[in-house]
Amino acid sequence: MSGWKGQSRGNSLGYSIFIFLIKYFPLFVAYGLLRVVSFYFVLFSKKEHQYLFFIRVCASSRKQAFFKIIENNYLFGQILVDKIAILSGFAKSFSYTHQGIEQIQNMKEGGFLIGAHMGNWEIASELLDIFSIKVNILMLEAEKAQIKNLLETIQEKKMNIIAIQDDLSHLIEIQKALDRKELIVLHGDRFLGKTIEMDFFGKKARFPYGPFYLAAKFNKPISFVFAFKESAKKYHFYASNAKTYAPLSTIARREETVREIAKEYVGILEKMVAKYPTQWFNFYDFWEEI
Repeated sequence: MSGWKGQSRGNSLGYSIFIFLIKYFPLFVAYGLLRVVSFYFVLFSKKEHQYLFFIRVCASSRKQAFFKIIENNYLFGQILVDKIAILSGFAKSFSYTHQGIEQIQNMKEGGFLIGAHMGNWEIASELLDIFSIKVNILMLEAEKAQIKNLLETIQEKKMNIIAIQDDLSHLIEIQKALDRKELIVLHGDRFLGKTIEMDFFGKKARFPYGPFYLAAKFNKPISFVFAFKESAKKYHFYASNAKTYAPLSTIARREETVREIAKEYVGILEKMVAKYPTQWFNFYDFWEEI
């Protein structure tokens, strides 16, 4: 089993360069550098799995898939630059439209937002901040360290980060956040441990068991959320209808509920990927042999 290796693209030097450009130059200068960087990734990174992804989702030939890969890498870089710009205090440079924000506003007693490595979550968190919605981001300790260093470089963070710990102490932090009637944000598309198999674009794929089990465990409303880049400085936010699932009263009930949540999530995720295929940022073989 290969799957995700627990690391994301990007490094501190790259972030530092773009932070400098964003602070002292117009945004289009950073975008210009991105064309060079993204072309480098397309030329020198392993991309057979990317060909397979685009052929499965939206491309009719390898040639068409190649141009989708170029667009995918360029958009990935643009969105990273946008994230840095937003966290650096330039959020007002972007405009937002939204669909389903009222679903999240109605989660008065706390709940879970399950997203994916698609589009731009920082835009989503910025929009939620505008609506005075408090969120807590659940992520791996390594990811937390990387994000923490980035945030300390550019500005004070607006969101609380809960690191997943081997001793399960993160469960206590989640409960505290829910007691404060806040929201927990996590992603449902990358796995490192136990998985659940679901049909995804006509083929079995592995999804993480943990996020769906965790969201169900606390018996709070769950909404699936995404934020996509529509144009240079415009994003659109989606939130599904918030839903509370059956309590996990037995092992059989637990497995049934977890599968129900995962199935609904994957169904919406598939629609989002079909609509925004070049904003899918899982750069590994998502449909590895099972």
